[in-house]
Amino acid sequence: MSTTNPETTGLTEQTRAEMREIIARYPKPRSALLPMLHLAQSVEGYVSPAGIAMCAEELGLTKAEVGAVATFYTMYRRKPAGEYHVGVCTNTLCAVLGGDAILDGLKEHLGIGHNETTDDGRISLEHIECNAACDYAPVMMVNWEFYDNQTPSSARDLVDACRAGTPPAPTRGPSSLCTFKQASRVLAGFADGRANEGVQAGPATLVGLELAKARGDEAPAMPNQSKDA
Repeated sequence: MSTTNPETTGLTEQTRAEMREIIARYPKPRSALLPMLHLAQSVEGYVSPAGIAMCAEELGLTKAEVGAVATFYTMYRRKPAGEYHVGVCTNTLCAVLGGDAILDGLKEHLGIGHNETTDDGRISLEHIECNAACDYAPVMMVNWEFYDNQTPSSARDLVDACRAGTPPAPTRGPSSLCTFKQASRVLAGFADGRANEGVQAGPATLVGLELAKARGDEAPAMPNQSKDA
């Protein structure tokens, strides 16, 4: 029997049914835990105690086992994220090109720090170690979508537009920006039909590939594999 109290959580029996749909994708139920946590987050905006409990119930795990996973991965928020979750990279290349100034400027502009959310619930801010987009440094992500070649000024303009409900399209990826909850639902494995929108890889990302093509480079054949295989 479910122990989740519908009066204290946004999770519903529809959420439970979708969790079971996720479980059915895997040969071993426990393998479904990560997308199930994203699904819970898509409903409540974070992984709540109720979300942990529902995942545990459906998988036959303890709440401690599920909680251990939810606290290990930083993409699972432990308190409500903003409608637009902003991540600023300050790893080596982004830092050299201004990432620290962008982060400091946003902290001052928004009046919040790392893992905090504005009072209106619109913006949350995260200091990210790496956004994996060094070719467009300094880079910000909003709801895991790329905003490339940022400056302190453009970063302020971006969060202001998000707070106004008019976020610009990501530099690469879909043609419009979804909310944090919508992004979490996609990460749970429920496609939004937008995977092929927009630019997937920009010119800077493809420089090495184009150079290799121009030089006629080819990957070496694997042992016991013909060149035409």
